Amino acid sequence: MGHKSIYIIRHGETDYNRRGVVQGSGVDADLNDMGRAQAQAFFAAYQHVPFSKVYISALKRTLQTTQPFIDLGIPYERHTGLNEISWGIMEGKVPGNVDDEYYRDLTESWASGNTARSTEGGESPEQVRDRQKPVIDLILSRQDENPVLVAMHGRAMRILLSWLMNEPLSQMDNYEHSNLCLYKLDYDYETGQFTIELANNTAHLISLVMA
Repeated sequence: MGHKSIYIIRHGETDYNRRGVVQGSGVDADLNDMGRAQAQAFFAAYQHVPFSKVYISALKRTLQTTQPFIDLGIPYERHTGLNEISWGIMEGKVPGNVDDEYYRDLTESWASGNTARSTEGGESPEQVRDRQKPVIDLILSRQDENPVLVAMHGRAMRILLSWLMNEPLSQMDNYEHSNLCLYKLDYDYETGQFTIELANNTAHLISLVMA
């Protein structure tokens, strides 16, 4: 049956990331200078990988992150199922004291197992998982596409990794991430199991840290 390699990356930095503003699905921000440099650094490190397809969210920060690969002629698809969680009323805000308390209460509620609780005006982790599943099913159904590159978002990535590893969504915060980090996964078609080969890897960004 074989194996499939899936490279999952978080998008590069935006000014909203730098300022601590909540983006979610409702803020469609561009990469900033650092984000574009991160995208180029990742491309420099992984342009040798013969990606069959690039899968991105419907938000332009994932398109801009993977543009160097797309410019090589690698086909790509945009899927709203890969979008960031909708943070509802939090989107576009710089968290203040009241917002910090709301966010902390929400994430503690998720960690305690209440992953059906949605953000006010937004989504729950379970809703995000349910919209991710058809996209992953589609990717896995295309066995001839190997390897593939998937660009997405921080909270959505945590949710995705939790259920791919058959863990409860309450454990999602165990999956750390940073801008333009890489999780490399191997999928075994015979067992139907994923293995994480690289986690929150940022070795490709070392030149930016040292600059």
